[in-house]
Amino acid sequence: MSFKGIDHVVIRVADIEAAIVNYNKILGFEPDRAHSEVLKADQAFYHFGNGTFLELISPTDDASPLAGPLAKLGDGVHTVAFAVDNTKSVAEALSAEGVRTIGGAFIHPGDANGLLVQLSEAQ
Repeated sequence: MSFKGIDHVVIRVADIEAAIVNYNKILGFEPDRAHSEVLKADQAFYHFGNGTFLELISPTDDASPLAGPLAKLGDGVHTVAFAVDNTKSVAEALSAEGVRTIGGAFIHPGDANGLLVQLSEAQ
């Protein structure tokens, strides 16, 4: 199993426009913006020179998979993604150790102290 470091961090927010204002002050630059129909959410991506990024994400619909965690937990860190050489092999190795995985690319929050951990194939 080979973890290479942090790939990206996702922060769920109720008000993406206010969050962008805050993070622009902190980071000193504008994010790239997107909308995900699959996640029913607006996204803002702050890309760093080393290939990592910070993502702000805000549900745009109550059917979004982010709506429940946002209502229950409020704004905060939603996902930490670790860069790995091979997502499938790392997920299989984790499963063999008794770690619950979701869809072969995530570690169940119940096995990661309440945090959704993503396995992201290193580029």
